[in-house]
Amino acid sequence: MALLTSLSQPFLSMLESGQRRLTNIDRIIVLLDGLEAPAELTGPMLLPAQLAPTLPLQAVS
Repeated sequence: MALLTSLSQPFLSMLESGQRRLTNIDRIIVLLDGLEAPAELTGPMLLPAQLAPTLPLQAVS
């Protein structure tokens, strides 16, 4: 799994044992991408930029 995800084996071990939590969005994306999770299941974070939905910008007053 470490080879697939580019996350260290000790870090993955701590995730599995519950000693660490996966809260950094960048690491979540790396993990899901390395496991080839389908974009339909992961939401827009793994879609290529040109296919990802964009949110309308709101003016700040």
